[in-house]
Amino acid sequence: MPFLSVAAYAPPRVGMLAVGVVAEVFGAPPAGLPRFDFALCSDRPGQVSTDLGVPLAVEHGLDRLAVADLVLVLPWADFRVPPPDPVLDALRAAHARGALVGAHCVGAFALAAAGLLDGLRATTHWRFAELLARRHPAVTVEADALYVDEGRVLTGAGAAAGFDLCLHLVRREYGAAAANTVARDLVLPPHRDGGQAQYLVAPVPEDGEDERLAEVLAWARAHLHEPLPVAELARRALMSRRSFARRFAAATGTTPHAWVLGLRLSRAEELLETTELPVEEIARLVGYGSAAVLREHFVRRRGVPPRTYRRTFGRVSLS
Repeated sequence: MPFLSVAAYAPPRVGMLAVGVVAEVFGAPPAGLPRFDFALCSDRPGQVSTDLGVPLAVEHGLDRLAVADLVLVLPWADFRVPPPDPVLDALRAAHARGALVGAHCVGAFALAAAGLLDGLRATTHWRFAELLARRHPAVTVEADALYVDEGRVLTGAGAAAGFDLCLHLVRREYGAAAANTVARDLVLPPHRDGGQAQYLVAPVPEDGEDERLAEVLAWARAHLHEPLPVAELARRALMSRRSFARRFAAATGTTPHAWVLGLRLSRAEELLETTELPVEEIARLVGYGSAAVLREHFVRRRGVPPRTYRRTFGRVSLS
């Protein structure tokens, strides 16, 4: 069953941005989505300090971690010092009983300290990825990822990438239409392509190239039913294929082929959820030559074939 109860652990000097991220997604989702049982908790109920110096009133202690379906560890300013043993024990216990456990930014250091990332891939804010890898060599740190999903343990990159992780959780458990609804309410893209590398240095527009690239991406979204070869995209951007690929990677952190593939599959998910179109027609609308080709790519991304995905998420009541 998808998660319904969410507990976010707020350590002393917790990041206020992170509190806002999880509260916006799970504390007050838009109409038509589940009413999550959302709670902030800390070592004990009371006031918790924040990174901005503004105290935060927290009603719940660690007991809330023992009953939540989804446990999130929020980043905090003093992350170089591991949380107290009772916190680490509570995280281990939550994972052991089958809860989903996640963290973004430097909250990943708490999961690592609890041993929950050993043998797994994980990410954190790019600035501290090397430190996480050095301190916890049993963890495979993917410094460029916006988020990493390892099943029951998930980690996200820094700052606003908390939204990427939370939206991914909604998409994974409730489907693309639900994640799109949340993203639309927050005026966010429902899915960002690429990784953290695209944000390390902000490319400066040169001769209108960024504007042309944006126009090409918008055109591609509207023409998914067409082949969309890289040569055609480059031609529309008035660039050579090599220049286009380089510019595309700088702007999105991924390749044109991977970006188009992700776009096609995301649109297929939405059509499977919200329409009764035959899978063959959906395959045509998103640019695949046959339902068999769509099925191959869909299984690779989602782990289930399109028809199974539709039975799970198609026209599900989320109230």
